[in-house]
Amino acid sequence: MRLRVDPLPTEELVYPDVVLVVDVIRSTTTAVALLEAGAEALYWVADLEAARAFKDADVLLAGEAGGLKPPGFDLGNSPREALEAPVGGRIVVMSTTNGTRAAHAAAKTAKHVLLASLYNAHAAARKALELATEEVAILCAGKEGRAGLDDLYTAGVLAEYLGLLREVEPEDGARIALALKRAYPDPLEALGLSAAAQALKGVGLEADVPFCAQVAKSPLIPLLSGRVGEALIFKGSLPGQS
Repeated sequence: MRLRVDPLPTEELVYPDVVLVVDVIRSTTTAVALLEAGAEALYWVADLEAARAFKDADVLLAGEAGGLKPPGFDLGNSPREALEAPVGGRIVVMSTTNGTRAAHAAAKTAKHVLLASLYNAHAAARKALELATEEVAILCAGKEGRAGLDDLYTAGVLAEYLGLLREVEPEDGARIALALKRAYPDPLEALGLSAAAQALKGVGLEADVPFCAQVAKSPLIPLLSGRVGEALIFKGSLPGQS
C-alpha cells in the first residue's frame, strides 16, 4: 500500500484513492466533536459566503475567520464548544480558513475523503485501510498557504499507525512526517509550537490546543458521503461499518 503525505493542497495534486484531510488545529478536530455531539451531517463549504447561503435553511453555521466566530454564525471552530453544542439531529454548515478548502481540493479527484485529526487518529487510519485499494494519502491543510508543524506532526502519527496496521510504502513526504512525529514524543509540545497554536493564543483561544492534542479519543470518522450544491456532505462513520 502506497503512503503519501502532502504538506499543502495545490491545484496540481491528483488522488486516485483514499485521502485523509488533516487540519488538526482545529477544523478536523471540531468536525469529529460535532458528530460526537449528535450532528446529523456536516456540510463543508469552501468560504464564508457559501456558508451564509445556507442560512435560511434549518441548519447551524459553524466556522471561523481569523480564529474567531464570524458575524451571524451560530458556532465558532472550537472543538471544546462543539462537543457541548446543541446540534443533535441538526445539519451543521462549516467553513474555515484552511481545513474546508483542503477537503474541497481532495474531493476533486479522490474516491474517498475522510477527515482526520489526532482526536480520531487510530479510527481514521483503520477506516482508510478498509477503503483503500492502492494508496492512502494524507493531505495537510497548512496555514494560509504555508506548511504547518501541527498538521505534519499529525500526518506522522497517522502514518506511523498505518504502518503498524499494514505494510506500507512511504514516499518522501510520509518519511518527513514520520521523522517529525519521532522528534516530538509529546503531541502537545509539537502542536503548541505551531503557528496555528500561536494564532489561537493571540485571540484567547489557546485552551483549544490541549484538546486538539488528544490522541485516539474518538472512534468517529467524518466520511464524505455526497454533495449538495457547493457543499461536501460528511457523515459519521466507524471502522468496520459499511
